[in-house]
Amino acid sequence: MDYPEPIAKLIDNYTKLPGIGVKTATRLAFYTLGMDETDVFDFSKALTSAKQDLTFCEICGNITEKNVNPCMICQDDSRDQSTIFVVENSRDVMAMENTRDYHGLYHVLNGIISPSAGTGPEDINLPSLIRRLSEHQEINEVIVGTNVNAEGEATAMYLARLLKPAGLKVTRLAHGLAVGSDIDYADQLTLIKAVQGRTEL
Repeated sequence: MDYPEPIAKLIDNYTKLPGIGVKTATRLAFYTLGMDETDVFDFSKALTSAKQDLTFCEICGNITEKNVNPCMICQDDSRDQSTIFVVENSRDVMAMENTRDYHGLYHVLNGIISPSAGTGPEDINLPSLIRRLSEHQEINEVIVGTNVNAEGEATAMYLARLLKPAGLKVTRLAHGLAVGSDIDYADQLTLIKAVQGRTEL
């Protein structure tokens, strides 16, 4: 049985979301039909607003409102101006901010170097990072917080080779055993990284 066109289009659009298959999309579409009309309107308004009212910070590349540019973090003079935390995307900034433990600045690459996907250094937000570092001599450490996978490691190594000759301290987030995990359940790469990143007690 074919669905009426409006619901078929709704199902099709839900399947464009990551991790949403046809069955889940169909369930979401029918749930949406059962929602109060005001809630549906607010939902569609929020979607439109997210696309129209957001942009990338002109300094760090983090997501921000169009009328708040530079972003609130870049505007905050109380933050440590000597450290920049380089991350892949804005979700990583939110994750770090939720720890309430890091008080420096950020730089969002909005991507990673991935030869298999045809993404090179020129395709991510690197030029503005180089410009920031050359314009702000007070920055003395760059923390690389890319993910621990082949592309994240390649991006981290590229950044280290690019920045270290300028006399900057380039550090990488420690990775290894998660808190509460057992050694015998860890994979070999995790154990190797844990040993390499060991700290003195």
